[in-house]
Amino acid sequence: MDHPAPSRELARPWRTATLVATTIAGLELVLLVVAGIVLLGKSLAPHVQAAAKRQALAPAVVHATPVAKPVHRAPAVAELPRGKTQVLVLNGNGVAGAAAQAASIVTARGYAVKKVGNARRTGYGRTIVMYRPGFRREGIRFGKDLNVGAVTPLDGIKVAQLHRAHLVLILGAAR
Repeated sequence: MDHPAPSRELARPWRTATLVATTIAGLELVLLVVAGIVLLGKSLAPHVQAAAKRQALAPAVVHATPVAKPVHRAPAVAELPRGKTQVLVLNGNGVAGAAAQAASIVTARGYAVKKVGNARRTGYGRTIVMYRPGFRREGIRFGKDLNVGAVTPLDGIKVAQLHRAHLVLILGAAR
């Protein structure tokens, strides 16, 4: 019996099978990576959008730079007692009655409320304390007394608009 000589393809079939299996495994890997990115993107998208929305709604705080720096060092404690420190309470969050409620808390802490009203705009992301020139220490003390972390110089409010108050409390959505 004569047997035909084996062809080259039949002599080494494992090479072809290895190439096919490697190609299929590579395609599966690419598909798994794409599916993972899509699923991870879908689960992270609401968080990223919410963070972007919060940042867009937060007011941009622009700090005015002082024209001249004082030469002398001021003492570390506030000079005015709480009872003589006058506060203007403004509603910057749009919630009805929020300024009146905050004014009662300010009075309970020993401060004098000069006037209660609405800020020029609503939508402040967080509550802020602003102080007029020369009353930085009183502003810091007031912020600590009310647990408000944002204490800044007057920004966007002129001294003439303060009704002779030393500090301004603008209520935001968060303290």
